[in-house]
Amino acid sequence: MGYTLVFSDLLPYWDVLLHGLIFTIVLTIVSTIAGIALGTAGASARAFGPKWLDLLVGAYVEIIRNTPFIVQLFFIFFGLPAAGIKLSETVAAFLAMTINLGAYSTEIIRAGIQAVPKGHIEAGESLAMSRMQVLRYVVLKQAFQKIYPALSSQIVIVMLGSAVVSQISAEDLTYAANYIQSRNFRAFEVYLVVTLLYLLLAIAARAILRGIGRWAFPKA
Repeated sequence: MGYTLVFSDLLPYWDVLLHGLIFTIVLTIVSTIAGIALGTAGASARAFGPKWLDLLVGAYVEIIRNTPFIVQLFFIFFGLPAAGIKLSETVAAFLAMTINLGAYSTEIIRAGIQAVPKGHIEAGESLAMSRMQVLRYVVLKQAFQKIYPALSSQIVIVMLGSAVVSQISAEDLTYAANYIQSRNFRAFEVYLVVTLLYLLLAIAARAILRGIGRWAFPKA
């Protein structure tokens, strides 16, 4: 006897899916902004800071890039309470995604900084610009222009990886799917719809990031 698809059984739960979708989008946007800010600070510290700061940031990057995201998430949500730091599911998810993206973007942005010609930096210094002014007006703009495609791809990867936050009951899109299929037992239909929603999110994110790139870094 063949399996019959019944997508109508999902309609009573449309609000749960919508809530999960909005949560995923907001979580991605907020953690992306915070993660890139953290990555920019980390890359700047490694490129222009003292040796001890370079080593400290380097250790952070290696720890995050060489451990699974789900372990980082569990450490923040389940491990930190043992040290007296208890976070809500949403805050823990945001913090984990920010720290994760921050580590990867640190190395991506640092590669862009290293690709900026030294002559440009020296030219800025010869104009009596401070180190922060050189970093802001000369280095970072060129660096971001060079690494923007790689950074955009990393943002999409982090967004798709956000599905893991459902493991700590953060109410994202995957959490919504798990909730719905546990009640109507239509696992195939639910996860097919959620798969398509993640696909659309990824396509939309790439298109938006591409548009931002064209606006921020217009070709001469």
